[in-house]
Amino acid sequence: MNDLRRIDLNLLVILDALLSEQHVTRAAERLHLSQPAVSHALARLRDMLGDPLLMRQGGTLVPTARAMELAAPLTEALAQVQALLAPNRFDPTSAKRRFRVAMSDYSAAIFLPGLVRLLRHEAPGIDLQVIQASREGMVEGVLNGDLDLAAGVFPDMPAEMRTTPLFEEHYTCLVDRDSLAPAGVLDLPAYLSRPHVLLEMRGSGTPEIERALTAIRERRHVAISLPHWGVAPQLIQGTDLILTVSSRGLINIDARQLLAVPPPFHIPSFAFELAWHTRRGGDVGLQWLIGRVVGVLSADPR
Repeated sequence: MNDLRRIDLNLLVILDALLSEQHVTRAAERLHLSQPAVSHALARLRDMLGDPLLMRQGGTLVPTARAMELAAPLTEALAQVQALLAPNRFDPTSAKRRFRVAMSDYSAAIFLPGLVRLLRHEAPGIDLQVIQASREGMVEGVLNGDLDLAAGVFPDMPAEMRTTPLFEEHYTCLVDRDSLAPAGVLDLPAYLSRPHVLLEMRGSGTPEIERALTAIRERRHVAISLPHWGVAPQLIQGTDLILTVSSRGLINIDARQLLAVPPPFHIPSFAFELAWHTRRGGDVGLQWLIGRVVGVLSADPR
């Protein structure tokens, strides 16, 4: 094992930049160092870690498997060191950080445009890496340090995680307007007899809907299953399909062709939340970002 007292910790800062940029010159510019200095540091890192770390392919450097294993925990460790050295200081106007945030395209449509505009105005040095994952994938990513923040629904929260509520959400049903003519009402027999679109990510469906149906001893037939929120309303138009989704996911539907109606049975509302690891509670930069997400949604008239 390497003796920590003999390691130049500045090398880890250089490694973080190299893994992020995958280019010696860009990493040098980011760190305000010369290219030879960064190349020399890479050679020392290779010797210290016993791995090539970055292999040249064409005009870029491709990380090895070992380097990819190091990337996320290294970024997190450096962020924690930064927070330790300046626990009560965070200047968004000058901060240089990258946050890894998991969200679905539903979440992205709701608050990402507003958040990005705010960051470009208040904190131009803050970068976002947006990742799409299932609910289970988000929890795992937060727990193992691959994610700084996750936006979603977390009914079974591990003790190591903390959340802040963003808004209360409820379900609605989207149908083709002509398919409900002339009554314009979706009753339970019609809901159960028609085929459904299910939104799911990597095998993680919408258990809240299935639990509500089980409570009344009913089942629905899922004809289409897909992971994309954005395209789902287009599948409803001109068909007998039903899409049961969170109401805010239907922001830009064509009301001339599509109709949003209440479900004909009770589905409990739920809290949409931001989640992070308890060990990041002292990270003032992350807490600042959480506050800005909350602020963006508070300013949204929806």
